[in-house]
Amino acid sequence: MSVFGMSRTIMRNLFSGPATRLYPTREKEPHRAARSRGRIEIDIEACIFCSACAKRCPTDAIIVSKTDKEWNIDRLRCCTCNACVEVCPKKCLAMGNRYTPPTVTKDKDIFRQPPRPPKEPETIPGA
Repeated sequence: MSVFGMSRTIMRNLFSGPATRLYPTREKEPHRAARSRGRIEIDIEACIFCSACAKRCPTDAIIVSKTDKEWNIDRLRCCTCNACVEVCPKKCLAMGNRYTPPTVTKDKDIFRQPPRPPKEPETIPGA
């Protein structure tokens, strides 16, 4: 009986289509579920460089420099736990729906706040 069961499986697999996707010719669409965790994204213009996200990060993937107005993240150390997003007082951090592309080098993403234009001195009318 097992020979007939096995031959039925062999015949079914022999005449059915491939079980896997033919990768180079047909690529898979990227997974973009609404609730998936992709990667940390920052609105550097809104950031006040308070370092709350760096203190809360369990893997020490975030480094904040208030003097240089610089925010660094090591994407390979980040475990996408969402702790930094929850603790940010200005809500400038968000979980994006894109994933970090594969890499062979250990790079850090560095975000710098552009310098703000100097304020013009206020002139008092009639003075």
